[in-house]
Amino acid sequence: MNNYSNRPKIVVTGGAGFIGSHTVVELWNVGYEPIIIDNFSNSQPWILDRIKQLTTNDIQCYDLDCANQVAMEDLFSQLGQVIGIIHFAAYKSVSESVAHPEKYYANNMGSLQTIINIKEKFNIPDLVFSSSATVYGVADHLPVTEDCDLKPASSPYGETKQLGEQLIKDQLETGAIILRYFNPIGAHPSGLLGELPSGVPQNLVPFITQTAIGDRDHLQVFGTDYETKDGTCVRDYIHVVDLAKAHVAALSRLLSTRRTDVYNIGTGKGNSVREVIETFEKVSGEQLPVKYVDRRPGDIESIYADCGKAALALHWNATYTLEDALMHAWQWEQSLKIEKSNAA
Repeated sequence: MNNYSNRPKIVVTGGAGFIGSHTVVELWNVGYEPIIIDNFSNSQPWILDRIKQLTTNDIQCYDLDCANQVAMEDLFSQLGQVIGIIHFAAYKSVSESVAHPEKYYANNMGSLQTIINIKEKFNIPDLVFSSSATVYGVADHLPVTEDCDLKPASSPYGETKQLGEQLIKDQLETGAIILRYFNPIGAHPSGLLGELPSGVPQNLVPFITQTAIGDRDHLQVFGTDYETKDGTCVRDYIHVVDLAKAHVAALSRLLSTRRTDVYNIGTGKGNSVREVIETFEKVSGEQLPVKYVDRRPGDIESIYADCGKAALALHWNATYTLEDALMHAWQWEQSLKIEKSNAA
């Protein structure tokens, strides 16, 4: 079923991914027609079926590489009037970027330049760009505001985010919002959408849930001697649905003012690794086998956001708690286990 009527069209690159899929659902919920572009290099086609269950509609999806300028121009020439693009499509593993920097520069920078070219050629008013708190590096003070100095990137992945922001500022004086995410976690409350890490998870929460479900022997915690309240690293963990809603809010902001700007998207609160583990054990009833090991090179001791600018300009605030996010992530992990059992 396609109940599009006169919905404004928003292209979502990487729309089958973790954050992208949740954003597609939120866009639909508030009256937009999301159109997905995804080459499924870091996502699964069956996620489209889950999106359909949540929207009761077949969302258009095109299997394309966003760095392919010719193919992208051909597609946009057929789509009709598009009023905005949300650009998620990028490689995102810090460790992989260190091993294969050329891959990250070619893909992440090439795809963003293509999107900027498309925006200008087809007179698309608005662009929302997926950036990262990695641009702050080791912050001089906490919480970090958008005015904090950006530090030299510790990885090619981080470098592509810094360069991507600069590319937008250099080429787009109006019509672009950059969102600097902190640590996205959680899953859709329905249990239908969530994070699908490839191989060994690089992030804490999927490692926690995979350990709890029995896919991992134990959970490793890197470092217990940081100058934090319990010796473990502190991060700002934002629920993926709150993050998705921030993109909708960014589009609304661009409708009223085309000013290019930057916003932090987090909760404004830091939680330690140990706190996250203990909170998960509380909400799930599961006890995790944990091994504490030496610090991991490159890990930042503590970072969390000042989100006052987003609250004031975007009229957006995080609403889900850490407990909510961890319970939703656990429900998602359990649903994946059932899915695998049914497929076996």
